[in-house]
Amino acid sequence: LSIIIGTVMTMSSSNWLMAWIGLELNMLAILPMISKPKTTRASEATTKYFLTQAIASAMMLLSSTINAWQTGNWDILELKNKFSTTIMALSLMMKMGAAPIHFWLPEVLQGTTLQTALLITTWQKIAPITLMYMISNNIQPTILVSAGILSMIIGGLGGINQTQLRKTMAYSSINNLGWTITIMAFSPNMALMNIFIYIIMTTPIFLMMTSTSMKTLQNLSTTWTTSMTMTLSIALLMLSTSGLPPFTGFMPKMLILNELISQKLTALATLAIMTSLVSLLFYLRITYLIMMLTPPTTTPSSTKWRTQNQKLQPMTMMIPTALFVTHLIPAVPY
Repeated sequence: LSIIIGTVMTMSSSNWLMAWIGLELNMLAILPMISKPKTTRASEATTKYFLTQAIASAMMLLSSTINAWQTGNWDILELKNKFSTTIMALSLMMKMGAAPIHFWLPEVLQGTTLQTALLITTWQKIAPITLMYMISNNIQPTILVSAGILSMIIGGLGGINQTQLRKTMAYSSINNLGWTITIMAFSPNMALMNIFIYIIMTTPIFLMMTSTSMKTLQNLSTTWTTSMTMTLSIALLMLSTSGLPPFTGFMPKMLILNELISQKLTALATLAIMTSLVSLLFYLRITYLIMMLTPPTTTPSSTKWRTQNQKLQPMTMMIPTALFVTHLIPAVPY
């Protein structure tokens, strides 16, 4: 309840202090959820999350205070001071886990449960992205584009060598934030569309990973024996998240590239395509492990997935949306 209230408070406020209080409430509420597993790994993840978010909050407060000192105004839309906007952009990137301040995200996801990992990669990004959307006209495009391209590169390269699915999903999140931040400088509405489509694609992946207790690439090969439909869905969702046509994930990427080219930023669009090819590598590896390798007929490994019947209704509703809504793409003027 506190996490929801904190996010809604931040999204609906027009004053920097209220937005800051909403983010603080949100952060304090999620700390017990991250530390719920009584392990040293979870405690470490909680500490890392708290420290990075606290530093980001302090930077946010510094930025809004300097702006209020210069302009005499605490209004979010009145962030005119260049120094303030730069610090604010960096603090919001730190809050959502975009490069160059992304180091906490893979570690925190690896140290907590899959449900909390889902919460951190989806819901926790909504409030900072809303604030960035509100001040996007005042942030210098160079800062946003540089951070966006860096996030794309790091998200692509970081995920290649991972065997833990939670860390892979963390780098996938960083890569997708790169696309969102890059286009935020030119078309903020498209950035919002991109992040919401990413949330729709990521949620069923995490829900299926939770219902099959899937945590490593090794677990992937034994999931055929649980549910063939679920395994196939994960493979298709991974391809959708990578941005391959004809899946839903292709739609925002195509619109973003179209917008960049129409703004005469062909070199930037080419760079974005090249980085998405790098990230495609680890999505394809997961898909290959699921679909191409022969699943073991006997399972001497620990059968984690023999669990009680789970409620799958939200997951089954989201999978078709996450895969097949490309035909709803608006007409692109050429």
